[in-house]
Amino acid sequence: MPGRPLTFLFMPESAFGPTNNCIGIGDVLRRRGHRVGFAAEASWKGRLEPLGFEENLVDLSPPADQGEQDAGAFWKEFIASTAPEFRKPTIEQLDTWIKPVWAELISGARYCQEQLAEIVARTRPDVIVEDNVISFPALLTAGVPFVRIVSCNPLEIADPALPPAFSGYPAGDQAQWPEFRAEYDRVHRALWAEFSDWVTGQGAPPLPDLEFIHSGQVNLYVYPEAADYQRSRPLGPGWHRLDSSVRETDEPFSLPEPLASGDGALIYFSLGSLGSADVDLMRRVIDGLAATPHRYIVSKGPLHEELELAPNMHGAEFLPQTSVIPRADLVITHGGNNTTTECLHFGKPMIVLPLFWDQHDNAQRVDELGLGIRLDTYRFTDAQLHGALARLLGDTALRGRLERTARVIQGRQGLRHAADVIESAARR
Repeated sequence: MPGRPLTFLFMPESAFGPTNNCIGIGDVLRRRGHRVGFAAEASWKGRLEPLGFEENLVDLSPPADQGEQDAGAFWKEFIASTAPEFRKPTIEQLDTWIKPVWAELISGARYCQEQLAEIVARTRPDVIVEDNVISFPALLTAGVPFVRIVSCNPLEIADPALPPAFSGYPAGDQAQWPEFRAEYDRVHRALWAEFSDWVTGQGAPPLPDLEFIHSGQVNLYVYPEAADYQRSRPLGPGWHRLDSSVRETDEPFSLPEPLASGDGALIYFSLGSLGSADVDLMRRVIDGLAATPHRYIVSKGPLHEELELAPNMHGAEFLPQTSVIPRADLVITHGGNNTTTECLHFGKPMIVLPLFWDQHDNAQRVDELGLGIRLDTYRFTDAQLHGALARLLGDTALRGRLERTARVIQGRQGLRHAADVIESAARR
């Protein structure tokens, strides 16, 4: 570690997953005596300073006069309004959902360029850390080391021997890969080229072909070795895998009565802060679980007032997830990368109901490795859901395998490894 305190500037994507990942790593650096700041989307106002971080707020679009917003409010509203797209096959989502998301991200990057340049000039960071999927030229041209974090499924780092990102296709069957890649190219080529031209116009390097973000001098990706993919092109020495990155800032969790003294397995159900905005889907799952003999902890999300839980359930808008998962016997999840890696960190089997982005890839990976079961999110039957619960809860061999995997993952201390790597970037 360098002898003097350093200044680190984190810029995560506004969703909870990347932001919580950066909070976990930033907390380790802060406790080591460093100055840690965030360039955070404006809806995070007042949520990072209490954790000991400097807040530098960024507008990604013209601010509306709507008072204080929930953290990540824009993406929650975007997901709620586009939820019907999730019912389509992933190849059909490319044009009607994936491309609009890229377009929205690009718009935000363009809008905040001057704001970010001002933040960088004012905070004078020693290292800039971005956990996002889009390039911000002001972060690349600051003249200090740039660290990229990939807290999505590692298929985001392309390899011809691996399934295309966002497809949810099996690693062992390449039949559909060429068609998906060709459609991705057709849909995104012009959008990518225009964005790359703008990025270079701001003084940053050109973007890699059909990629919307640059890699850094140092790069981290979050995925356990036990679930990672075998690449045909090994990543270079600037890349580091984190088996997990589980924050230590969540408050403790106590299970309330009557669930605490009740019978049956204890199951955690969460579709994430964005997925839980699909109220009809949340109700569908809750109704299916109500008929089982198990106990449930439910992360209800931003529209919590519209959800009614069964007597065998306890829930809240927000739950301290990293304190809840260790107590659960099983997790029902959307397959977000944070939740997926946290389940493996704590050795918990999963039922995965993917909705969008890399969730399809994580669901497929969990299923094909036998670490859980992938269900069709909008077409599963109660019998399939109940059968998946019975199979996973009764699989003692899987439980033993996951416990051994968890010991390895926890022993590698991903948070501290990430902090070490980011600190080392200051010497480069």
